[in-house]
Amino acid sequence: MDKNNQTFVSEFLLLGLAGYPKTEIIYFVIVLVMYLVILTGNGVLIIASIFDSRLHTPMYFFLGNLSFLDICYTTSSVPSTLVSLISKKRNISFSGCAVQMFFGFAMGSTECLLLGMMAFDRYVAICNPLRYSIIMSKEVYVFMASASWFSGSINSVVQTSLAMRLPFCGNNVINHFTCEVLAVLKLACADISLNIITMVISNMAFLVLPLLVIFFSYLFILHTILRMNSATGRRKAFSTCSAHLTVVIIFYGTIFSMYAKPKSQDLTGQDKFQTSDKIISLFYGVVTPMLNPIIYSLRNKDVKAAVKYILKQKYIP
Repeated sequence: MDKNNQTFVSEFLLLGLAGYPKTEIIYFVIVLVMYLVILTGNGVLIIASIFDSRLHTPMYFFLGNLSFLDICYTTSSVPSTLVSLISKKRNISFSGCAVQMFFGFAMGSTECLLLGMMAFDRYVAICNPLRYSIIMSKEVYVFMASASWFSGSINSVVQTSLAMRLPFCGNNVINHFTCEVLAVLKLACADISLNIITMVISNMAFLVLPLLVIFFSYLFILHTILRMNSATGRRKAFSTCSAHLTVVIIFYGTIFSMYAKPKSQDLTGQDKFQTSDKIISLFYGVVTPMLNPIIYSLRNKDVKAAVKYILKQKYIP
């Protein structure tokens, strides 16, 4: 397209659920309650993992990172979503959109890697218990978490910079709740082949590879559990893995539906599944971070005991 016909976009308009005022009010209440649960549940998990010495293990270190990540991710997008749901202020600056996109991509990429790290941790704990403290030393699991955060941030810098460098020819209405990368790419009036290629590579590195680590880790875990003679030992092993598996299924089930195998016609053609895409994105962005602390608390006796201990120390004289 001729550069003379291009218009510099200084801000975007987030369409959200515009045109459905009653639905917006319902969504506002639901999202607000979920956000408060996210802050409370994940905040309690972080405090418990820090102050209870019984949780000073690799698994709970990763869980603390996951909780912090969920708080950061939702805080980068939910407040603006809430504002847009109850007011006519749906605009977001170009730089604000880039920041929101960066945090969304960075947190999502990092969470994929962290879930893979947690699966590997469970594999070592169950399949190599005698060498667990050596393999998963403090230096090792701190490095694993740091590498996840660093890699996720680098991936986000690449994807965000490639998306926001594109020309937008006057059309600045994002048919979404947030500056989600696929919704923004639909507004570009230039070739997005490079964006698609880099996104496919990103999907392979941050979705497929961690999922393979999770799959093979649990394959070996299942093999080890089935060989155990003790029924109590099998139940305990299954119990330590069930919460993580539940989170993995919810997380990957939603994120794969949004980002797996992006196609150019999906980005440049008509929006055939706009409503479902929005609901899926909302589920991934709000429901999953809310369920994480609930799942880990309900399925883990150590976490429940630590939370009760922290609350008792804090509120009971």
